[in-house]
Amino acid sequence: MPTSTLKKTVVSALTASLGLIVSTAVLAAWFPYQAESTTPPFAADGKKADVAYTPLAKASKKWQICVSFPHMKDAYWLGVDYGVVEEAKRLGVEMQLAEAGGYTNLSKQISQIEDCVSRGANAVVIGAISGDGLNNLIKSLAAKKVPVIDVVNGINSPDISAKSLVSFYTMGQSTGEYLAKKHPAGSPAVKVGWFPGPAGAAWVEAAHKGFMDAVKGSAVTVLDPKYGDTGKEVQAKLVEDVLQANPDVAYVAGTAVTAEASVGILRSRNLDKKVQLLSFYMTPGVYEGIEKGSILAAPADSMVIQGRIAIDQAVRLLEGKDVMKHVGPKIFVVDQKNIKTVKLDDILPPTSFKPVFSVK
Repeated sequence: MPTSTLKKTVVSALTASLGLIVSTAVLAAWFPYQAESTTPPFAADGKKADVAYTPLAKASKKWQICVSFPHMKDAYWLGVDYGVVEEAKRLGVEMQLAEAGGYTNLSKQISQIEDCVSRGANAVVIGAISGDGLNNLIKSLAAKKVPVIDVVNGINSPDISAKSLVSFYTMGQSTGEYLAKKHPAGSPAVKVGWFPGPAGAAWVEAAHKGFMDAVKGSAVTVLDPKYGDTGKEVQAKLVEDVLQANPDVAYVAGTAVTAEASVGILRSRNLDKKVQLLSFYMTPGVYEGIEKGSILAAPADSMVIQGRIAIDQAVRLLEGKDVMKHVGPKIFVVDQKNIKTVKLDDILPPTSFKPVFSVK
């Protein structure tokens, strides 16, 4: 072999090896992750403590994990999907994901989970449509020794095995505090249209309470909350109705879908300089809106990490390993002042990522 060819071959081999090392490093780069644990687990008034979350290196066997989401209609759940998919791959377990199509489809979510377990799932990760509506199902799963992990939305059942989520009370509170600081008591009053999401969902009720508590005593007046499914058409209609009835509204605040849908609505009505937008959680669309200045701010709950932790918790429970039973990423508010310093891979999926429903 000529020397030049040999050199090229060696360089190619080294480059390939380096690529593998870099790829592995990227997969491992999410941990240890700065998170917050709650003690005792599942207690509403539990004590919070800062922790550095580190997952298992690998599962001991190819466990089958069922994942259930309310829907995949917005980029938020795409982010959670990315988290559960990547962590299932990293740990070496199988994952099957079902989405119920919307927050009105509780019975569909229940039947999807039942079907998944009947096909042999060893553990179930649930982004719940309802805080209480799955309690009977979860009780039956607990009786069968099938671990159930509550991811993102919040479930009130005492039979839950672990929770990977943040406090949506704190998410709503962080958004409300941001507004209250801009409009403290004694300053001119401002009106806010408030769109917390689908009525009855535990995360919506928690965010609503946090937001309302945070603006108490400030110059912020919140209009009657407008509840609705987090589909763009539903949220757009709600926003248009509020803008029509309240020409003096200064802010539209609510779900990420609300904020994303409102960007075009405000522009078409020439209100984009008069009405400002806030979301109480982060999606790629909201992030882009903050970058461009069309959305003011949003707390980041690192939904990708919540998905990753949920899969790790499931494997730990199945293998009898130590598990943090109630943990979630630390919340921080993103606006134009700090957006350039945020580590994007922790809080959002890659722009090229498409929904994945199965990992073998």
